[in-house]
Amino acid sequence: MGLEYKDYYATLGVPKTATPEEIKQAFRKLARIHHPDVAKNKVTGEAKFKDINEAYEVLGDPEKRRRYDELGANWQDGAGGGHDPGVRRRGGAGARPNVDFEFGGTGFSDFFESFFGSGRAGRSPFGGQPEPDGDYGAEFSQAGRDVEADILVDLEEALKGSKRKVTLRRAEEGRDTMRTDTYNVRIPAGVHEGQRIRLAGQGGPGFGGGQTGDLYLRVRLARHPDFSVNGSDLYFDLDLAPWEAVLGVQVKVPALDGATSLKVPPHTSAGSKLRLRGLGLPKEDGKRGDLYAVVRIEVPTVSSLEERELWEKLAATSTFKPRKGA
Repeated sequence: MGLEYKDYYATLGVPKTATPEEIKQAFRKLARIHHPDVAKNKVTGEAKFKDINEAYEVLGDPEKRRRYDELGANWQDGAGGGHDPGVRRRGGAGARPNVDFEFGGTGFSDFFESFFGSGRAGRSPFGGQPEPDGDYGAEFSQAGRDVEADILVDLEEALKGSKRKVTLRRAEEGRDTMRTDTYNVRIPAGVHEGQRIRLAGQGGPGFGGGQTGDLYLRVRLARHPDFSVNGSDLYFDLDLAPWEAVLGVQVKVPALDGATSLKVPPHTSAGSKLRLRGLGLPKEDGKRGDLYAVVRIEVPTVSSLEERELWEKLAATSTFKPRKGA
């Protein structure tokens, strides 16, 4: 089965020479337009948002970007870590070559899963080696392989929980046909990056009466245009003008529950973290983490003679010394 190549640079609208900061800015700009909460068309907006996230998941990670760039024009020849783009092989050298897996509804494309995802067929009693062929006999029993894939979860889903319809298309053992199974997956509130959602008994079949393997969906939190995540806490870059940092100001900041008000005290320095309690993601104890506004001070461009004269007057009258010993 062939895969559709994903041009992640085109998705973000940046050249291949783009710097990490340019890639980040392009992602944030597009994500703010196509985020399902603000997109005019929710369906197309959600699909576009997932495409943008997938592109940034690769190009925003130096190692993934390097691997992606190495694929180049030779990706159809099996470049990229020995994967065959035409076959979804799980588990590397020990995977059974006639077992294909294709997922739907996870938020990631088959192209991403094949080259950058965590999806694989799982462990076997033979240390990853293929199962022996022939008659197993009544005394031989082997558990089926576990199957694993990534699932993209946005922060709103992580906050409130959701249900997702996920499909798994797999080759049937000993046949040239594919079978499609559909699962209504419950994503619990408070899921974190790397957490695995287990669907018991939905993996590979066992042999000789062995137990069926499990299906695991590994959570990958979608990148958000405003927030970064650390555990259950959210972080937001708060841009202030110099006079706002000196004099203090009341500002509106975004939150997953809706915009909220934040009082910035006078004499706030760059890098300060202003905490809004209980506006983060759910924790294991049912409480919520916090939202931190991280202060960045933006320096304005002097666009008029009057402005320049005011800054010169401030420089002449202020006793503030930014450098020690100055």
